[in-house]
Amino acid sequence: MLVIRLFRVGKKNQPVFKIVVTEKKHASRAGRFVEEVGFYNPLTKEKILKADRLKYWLGVGAIASDTVHNLLISEKVIEGAKRKITIKKSKKEKPEAAKEAKPAEKPALEKEPEPKEEPKPAEEPKPAEEPKPGKAEETEKPAEEPKAEEKPEPIAETKPAEEKAEPETKPGLTEEKQ
Repeated sequence: MLVIRLFRVGKKNQPVFKIVVTEKKHASRAGRFVEEVGFYNPLTKEKILKADRLKYWLGVGAIASDTVHNLLISEKVIEGAKRKITIKKSKKEKPEAAKEAKPAEKPALEKEPEPKEEPKPAEEPKPAEEPKPGKAEETEKPAEEPKAEEKPEPIAETKPAEEKAEPETKPGLTEEKQ
């Protein structure tokens, strides 16, 4: 598939582009191209377009990139509506944006102090209920302690004699790392 796209040839911080017809699979930088059909300098807004060659390649089935399509419309080489261009942000910018967001959150928390909770009044102990005449047996018996059978006995960890002779290893480390 043929595409018409920009081919950067400028220096660092001085972008200059050739407008080329190339195969889609070829690299957009230092790739091979079929024909150079124009020139674009975004700093000086200088544009040189070969309108007849551009129309020929578009007629053959070449597809213009979004930027080149908008450039051709603004120069009235072709007619139509401009396409919306989405700029991809590099991965290096994402951590910077995250760093900027964190300090912005901290002052917001400092500016809005949390509402202070009022201390709750201590609850008054309820008076002990007096025993009723019909339930005298239940109140006279002292509370029984749980039987020894109900209490779980601690299990002592015992190691065989062979395991005690080996040095203890730190958790998470293998014998090779020590």
